[in-house]
Amino acid sequence: MRGNEFPIIGTRVKGLNKKFDLSDPRSRSLYFRSKVGTQIDLIKKYLDNNTFIGYFVGKKNSGKGTYSGLLTEIFGKDKIELFSVGDMIRRVYENWKDFSKSERFEKLKSLYRGYISFDEAVDALLGRSTKKLLPTEFILAMVKLHISELPRKSILIDGLPRGMDQVSYSLYFRDVINYRDDPDFFILIDIPTAVISERIKHRVICPICHTSRNKKLLITSKIEQDKKSKGYYLVCDNPTCENVRMVPKEGDELGIEPIKARLQKDEETIKLILSLHGVPRILLRNSIPVSQAKVNFDGYELTPEYGFQMDHISGKVKVIEKPWTFKDDNDVLSHSLLAPPVVVSFIKQLPEVLGL
Repeated sequence: MRGNEFPIIGTRVKGLNKKFDLSDPRSRSLYFRSKVGTQIDLIKKYLDNNTFIGYFVGKKNSGKGTYSGLLTEIFGKDKIELFSVGDMIRRVYENWKDFSKSERFEKLKSLYRGYISFDEAVDALLGRSTKKLLPTEFILAMVKLHISELPRKSILIDGLPRGMDQVSYSLYFRDVINYRDDPDFFILIDIPTAVISERIKHRVICPICHTSRNKKLLITSKIEQDKKSKGYYLVCDNPTCENVRMVPKEGDELGIEPIKARLQKDEETIKLILSLHGVPRILLRNSIPVSQAKVNFDGYELTPEYGFQMDHISGKVKVIEKPWTFKDDNDVLSHSLLAPPVVVSFIKQLPEVLGL
């Protein structure tokens, strides 16, 4: 945690004693209205005739997709879109045969300007060259192509800047990608290493719909016990999956070990962006010291920890829930926040960033 650089932005509202079910969309809608209804109305009015561009910067598994999903839930998919640079590159790579024969390929070629030739950049993309890395200039040309094809809406970009060499470009991203003359800003996420590790180690995925859940921190409505191992497993909530068993992803049991270098790189990028001037920032923190939790947040906004035991009388699995506590990166006993209160923090900061 970086102390005062990521301030605690509480969500508690005086006189509001209602407990909301943040896993239920209807209850979640009432929660956002109760917590930041005035700001939501102000932002919605802005979005009727204006757009913005925000750059999500956070460590891997910091929740960028979840936060953007909640923002589109609040403001509408017709108003805000998450654009993942990594997903874009993978789609182009996987469909290169068709892409290379399309008009989009020719447009990409006309947009590219860089220190290596376009053909060399393509070789780097396709892995045909081990001597060249995919240059930032090629990535920016791809981003520019993608954005030019989008309908008018606000965009949250995940994946820029990625790495120290791209930070200097980030000061002029809006100009480089030929975006409309709209407000642009960074969205920086501070998340303790312990949270990322637990999210990975206990993650399970539905083999049919690929929905991700967590046996410790984000369970489904149905839990079963394996008759042989006596261990417990989650059952997918999607009715079309017909009670399929959710399974761990290979390698997840190692936690953060395989991605330590990536996390360190992300941390260095965040630190450098914090030192930049001229581009507004929205600062989001995933965790809160235990000593500050009750003062600033309601209990249902904190991430719970789940355990299971078999009730031999009913023959059903009993879920045991308690507040999850852990040591953050500064060895401070902390709670993790669920996604909705983090989004409330975003909404509280956005009007000032937009000059409303």
